Amino acid sequence: MEDVTRFKVYCSECREKVDLPAEDFRLTLGRTQAQSYYSFGCPLCGAAVRKPAGEKIVAALTAAGVRTMRLVPAEG
Repeated sequence: MEDVTRFKVYCSECREKVDLPAEDFRLTLGRTQAQSYYSFGCPLCGAAVRKPAGEKIVAALTAAGVRTMRLVPAEG
């Protein structure tokens, strides 16, 4: 059986701590660290949660294989 990386996070809506597998997260990397965030759906209340992703969070989620999207500036 394959080990699945899990993360414990708090839901911003219901304030409950949830334990989710890495596959339930999405990581979005902006042009700056301030524009980077991770998101997940709360299994308890159904809220779509979005939280800032600092360097340590980005490193942990990336190492766990979380799907990542990189935002690029619009050409103008």
